[in-house]
Amino acid sequence: MGSKMSGDLIRKINKLRNNRNAVILAHNYQIPEVQDIADFVGDSLGLSRAAAKTDAEVIIFCGVHFMAETAKMLNPAKRVIMPDRNAGCPMANMITPRHLKALKAEHPDALVVCYINSTAEVKALTDYCCTSANAPKVIEALPINREIIFIPDRYLGDWVTKVTGRQLILWEGYCPTHRRILPDNIKERRREHPQAKVIAHPECVPEVVEIADYVQSTSGMLKTIENLDAREFIIATEIGMLYPLKQRYPDRVFYPASDLADCPNMKLNTLEKILWALEELQQEITVPEDIRLMALKSIERMISIT
Repeated sequence: MGSKMSGDLIRKINKLRNNRNAVILAHNYQIPEVQDIADFVGDSLGLSRAAAKTDAEVIIFCGVHFMAETAKMLNPAKRVIMPDRNAGCPMANMITPRHLKALKAEHPDALVVCYINSTAEVKALTDYCCTSANAPKVIEALPINREIIFIPDRYLGDWVTKVTGRQLILWEGYCPTHRRILPDNIKERRREHPQAKVIAHPECVPEVVEIADYVQSTSGMLKTIENLDAREFIIATEIGMLYPLKQRYPDRVFYPASDLADCPNMKLNTLEKILWALEELQQEITVPEDIRLMALKSIERMISIT
């Protein structure tokens, strides 16, 4: 995009943002120009909570669908708009309410812990929500004598099992983008950059998690690097994460574990779509009130633990 066109877009967005009393939220995996124009950049729960603290009437959510739903659940009085409603999450779509009801019927006494990467309808059927940052803490807070169903990410669940020592009943969901990162990618990057430390997201396959130096959520990656002496890092997560890392730590060097770890859904939002969303106040995300209240309980229980 030419700098003049980009500048015109940014001016129009900023004018409309003020007129609409809107706040723009962008996930860490968004394209750089979307992150640059956002009022807040972060992980899905962090963005929703940031929105709740502002007096904005409109939330322009640049992420994927389940994140915008979560923002709406935490901010029911505000209008939540997605610039591109087609930005879905394959992992969230790997389990439906019908699937979960069948699994609960097989384990009627089990508590259900649901990764935040899931739909509102699925959250409404669960006992506790969790994020990749707090999943171990949520699991450790649950009664030792209860079975635990963990959905939908089997790789995050596998990591939590190893961290906590608790046996979990896992669903076979996963993030296709993180699954593209292979142990061979890590080994090759280490040969190229022997001084670099490897930080992997727990959505990666167990073979990658096992050989990483650190395992962290996206928010955890930003915090962890601050306390390390290393100057070079191999980042095993969606490649958009390298941009906020470089912004916060310009004196460090970051390498993607794999250039294939590129989520097409996360890259659907653009400046043009943000401008259109502000102009038309479309496409609005709604959650039925009964679903919202049931799903909110699982999020509130998570927050009370963490």
